This record gives sequence, C-alpha cells and structure tokens, in this order.
Amino acid sequence: MTDDTMRAIRQDAFGPSSVLHIAEVAVPVPLPTEVRVRVHAAGVNPVDWKTRAGGGVSGVPRPLPFTVGWDVSGVVDAVGFGVTTLKPGDEVFGMPWFPREAGAYAEYVTAPSRHFARKPRTIGHMDAAALPLASLTAWQAIVDTAGVEAGQRVLIHAAAGGVGHLAVQIAVARGAHVIGTASGAREEFVRGLGAEEFVDYRSARFDEQLDDVDVVIDLVGDVAQTGVPSIGILTPGGLYIGVPGGISPEVAAAAEARGVRTTGILVEPDHTALAAIAELVDAGRLRVAVEQTFPLEQAGAAHDAVATGHTQGKIVLEVAR
Repeated sequence: MTDDTMRAIRQDAFGPSSVLHIAEVAVPVPLPTEVRVRVHAAGVNPVDWKTRAGGGVSGVPRPLPFTVGWDVSGVVDAVGFGVTTLKPGDEVFGMPWFPREAGAYAEYVTAPSRHFARKPRTIGHMDAAALPLASLTAWQAIVDTAGVEAGQRVLIHAAAGGVGHLAVQIAVARGAHVIGTASGAREEFVRGLGAEEFVDYRSARFDEQLDDVDVVIDLVGDVAQTGVPSIGILTPGGLYIGVPGGISPEVAAAAEARGVRTTGILVEPDHTALAAIAELVDAGRLRVAVEQTFPLEQAGAAHDAVATGHTQGKIVLEVAR
C-alpha cells in the first residue's frame, strides 16, 4: 500500500461470503461539497450481506467489482470546495450514499459533507460505526414517519436486533409505552432498554396478548407471523410500518378492512437526524450494543454472523490499523 492506495474489501461476483476479499485500490479524492473520511470502523448490517449475495435494495445498479458497506465512523482528512460545516480532524459518523455504493469497507470514503454528522463525544469509533443505518432507520420510522408522541403504545418486533434495540430507546425517549417482541432469552436486555412489556414470540402469540396499539414497527416482515396479526391489534387509524420489504398485498388488504394505515420505509442519509441521535447518545438516553467485532480482513465472517438473524445489537468491522 502507498500513499495513493488503500485497503478495501472487494467482490468481483455476487455470491457467498467467500467472494469478499482484500484488495489494494486508489484512495478517493473528494469532489466539491464532499469530504474524505479516514475510516476507523464500519458497521455491518443485513442489507450488506444481502447486497453481496445479489439482493439488497431492488432497482439500484450494482456494477462489479463492488465494495459493500454504508456505516462509517472516522476522521475527516480532506474537504472539497464549498464545504463549510466540517474540517480535517473532525470525528464524524454517517451512512453515505445509501442505497448507492458507499464503499464503507475501506480505509477511506468520500461523500457529501452533509451525509455525516459529528460523532457522539461519549463513545468511540467502534460503537459509533454501529449507529448510522440502524439508528436512522429507527428515527425515520418512529419520529419522521409515525410522529410518535408521549403516551402512545408502540410495538416493536425483533426488539433485540440492530434496528430494534435502538428503536426501543428512541420510542422511550419520545415518551411512548413500548412493547417488544423477541426470544425469551432477550427479555432482560429488551426491558433494560426501557420496554415496559415483552412478548416471547417462541412461546406466545403477541396478538392474543396485546391490543390498542398505536404504532407497530415490524422489523421481521413475515406476513403470517408478524404482518397480518399486527394489523388486528392496532387502534382505529393506527399505523403499521413494514421495514424489510415494505407492505405485502395481504397486509394491505387486512389494513384496509380494519381501517388502519400502513407504509413501508427505506432509510436515507440524514445529517439532522444523525445530529439528534448523537445528542441522545451523549445525554445517556441512547446506547448501542455491539455484540462482536471483526478485523476488516474477516468481513466474510462478519457477514456470516449477521446472516444468522440472531444477533443482539450490532456487529462492527475494525478498519484502522
């Protein structure tokens, strides 16, 4: 590696985690309004392994070779013309370019300066890298889409997962009465995040225990397991938000019959929300759980861990050496 090149994870084909490999590529140069960030850590999300395998967000071209990843925490080391909000040396975190290629599994990334925000002061890069995609998904669902208010009953499916454990805390910070579903082994964790009620999906049907729910955040997306049953427990005019995959025809029909609302959501870069999330972290009202870390060279193993679907919190790649 020279001053003009960097380490990056590349793939020359879509397929299993074994297609990921370390390569030496050119260091990117920031264009006007962009910053270059020296990446200290990169978060790993389900969309990463799905994209690697040839899926991910439909309708987005993926020309090969490709570098996957969107969650970044690092230090600005160069700025393009016109950037006024950040300068070299600033510690930042963000989710640049999503759902287009960001190349986060690399030692440097470039993106518009407003795709980043200053990293929370009270946590390190490994924790900060776990936040952007998951916390922005939770924020944009709970705050921007549902407009959750104090006293509302919010049900979060997969409450112990990457998005779920942050969604619980953001809803609690809004003053909501939060109910989480997960396996029974995760109950203490989910309640520790502030959930007032918990349902073990393996031993009980949530739709037989709950009613009068104002908002459902469905992070499972199974039509029979969580989709249609969630519609039946919503209050009149309540809102069902389907995060993975949007709204199925079955869920849409059930919602129309019951007189409740539905919407899908796809997260997008958001400087303002990132800044608000950082404030919650620094105020001690939002914490991210990092279950496991891997060096950059073991990106494939990190993908395999996330693909199990049973992580508690997040998995992160350590990039800087």
